[in-house]
Amino acid sequence: MTGFDLRRSLRWGSIAGAVMVFTCAVGLFEAFEDRLLVYPFLSLGHVLLLWFLPLAGYQATNEPVLEGMEAPSKGLHNVVAGLVAGLAGGIVMGVFTVVVDALDVRDVFVRLSVRLVDLLTHGWGVPGGLVLIVAVPALLGMAGGMLHLVSASARRRLILALEWALVVALLEQVFSQVLRQIRLGAVGDIIFTRRALEWWAALAVAALVALLSERARGGVGRIRGYLFAADAARRTRNSIWSALAVLAFLIVLPQLLGSLLSELLANVGLFLLMGLGLNIVVGLAGMLDLGYVAFFAVGAYTVGVLTSPISPRFDLEWSWWAALPVAILMSVVAGVLVGTPVIRMRGDYLAIVTLGFGEIVRILFLSDWLAPTFGGAQGVRNVPGIPVGVAEIRGSQPVGVLYFAFGLVLVAAWVSWALQESRLGRAWTAIREDETVAAAMGINVVRAKLNAFIVGAILAGLGGALFAAKVGSIFPSSFELLVSIIVLVVVIVGGMGNIPGVAVGAVLLIGVLGGPTQPGLLAEFAEFKLLIYGALLVFMMLRKPEGLLPSVRRSRELRGEELSQDAWLDRPSGDVEVDARLAGG
Repeated sequence: MTGFDLRRSLRWGSIAGAVMVFTCAVGLFEAFEDRLLVYPFLSLGHVLLLWFLPLAGYQATNEPVLEGMEAPSKGLHNVVAGLVAGLAGGIVMGVFTVVVDALDVRDVFVRLSVRLVDLLTHGWGVPGGLVLIVAVPALLGMAGGMLHLVSASARRRLILALEWALVVALLEQVFSQVLRQIRLGAVGDIIFTRRALEWWAALAVAALVALLSERARGGVGRIRGYLFAADAARRTRNSIWSALAVLAFLIVLPQLLGSLLSELLANVGLFLLMGLGLNIVVGLAGMLDLGYVAFFAVGAYTVGVLTSPISPRFDLEWSWWAALPVAILMSVVAGVLVGTPVIRMRGDYLAIVTLGFGEIVRILFLSDWLAPTFGGAQGVRNVPGIPVGVAEIRGSQPVGVLYFAFGLVLVAAWVSWALQESRLGRAWTAIREDETVAAAMGINVVRAKLNAFIVGAILAGLGGALFAAKVGSIFPSSFELLVSIIVLVVVIVGGMGNIPGVAVGAVLLIGVLGGPTQPGLLAEFAEFKLLIYGALLVFMMLRKPEGLLPSVRRSRELRGEELSQDAWLDRPSGDVEVDARLAGG
């Protein structure tokens, strides 16, 4: 059959089977099988188990369209290839099910249980349920292959419709809360049943997205044209109106979300503050800092020591507003202290030194030597909130904390944007690309790097100051290395060098999955969030290294589509000679 590659189909099917086996072996399928997404038949466990099969069926015959060459033909071979890929994945899954049923492998896979086989076979057991285990993947793989038979526009609409239906079902808590806040809770009770989206509502969402997707694409284009108009005066005016609209939305949003979701967004704001600072150090200046949480700790401990009425050594009881400038100053000092010794280091050496600095700071705060000042393992407790008039905003008032987080994030975003477009920002970009060339061009590399450390430390110190007032107690365990790693993942996944990209990364990772100790919107993933972080990071590095929402410059540097234009150069010489003879007639 023309265009059918059995080996490729089997390879993608094996990958799909390995993904399903891994999902079951680590306990993801069992953990989320009871969480319905679409009532009454689709669970989150089955989505996590089967999502890769249509992709494998599609990739089994997916060929890039090379520049100047004819597009590959589409036909029955796409469907057959998808069917074979799905069938191969189902066979792998069937073998795994037989092994789990026949042997006790829980000494190796501790997350497996006797319930797994019943869930996979829907109570039919082995061997009766094996037909279902093999048939469903085969059908899903065939569906993926059939996507080649529709136009690109229809395929895009279908995928968006399915994605949005799943997103609405997954974020049921958000939509239900918003409907309750606007006095439409009865509508939410009709649309959602047992925390799941009704099947007819899922169809309605999918149909609506499919109908409006092309209009939405055109609307995005018009918005970009509105914001980036050719005329400078018009562009400035449009930007001001857009900023006012965003500000109004941020003012109204906490009132719609309620206390629980406002608490989650406040955590997002804290990590976004750190992400914006680390984006300057890593995304703009190109310096890998793995000890960034140390600046966050300096800001938090400074505010805690100066404001707490039971501070270990001092009894100052300053206001949060009075302690904030001192926290910023101490963050600057910390930035200078860490930046000065390592300013001439690059790459891995810089990362190792900054990692050591972060651990040194945490251990010092934990040590008995400095316990009279910072409390040691007991930390600093009873940190007061933020006084605003006669009121005091603290962690028990998440809406107020969220407003403060919004304010600090807007300030940090404006500072980042202004610096990015300044002469210093262009110097950072030049250093990131090639430090030796930047120095040869006359850029003071030492000063520029030190400025990056200082600005990043200030933004992290602001986050630490807000964290101290929000939590009310500061302990060294809150500033472990994992915090620095997750902030770095936020920057990488969102898009290095791009402020909106960092915001997207913070919302998706911290808001949805949760931070190191902070809960996320999907509390079910708390046990697996580090696994998901790692898998997402590997995927981003392999498939989209520029991030979900990259800057234009970063996207042009790393965009892989340009490489496909020269992909014919990598073809075997025999194929090239055949093409040459065909071209010559």
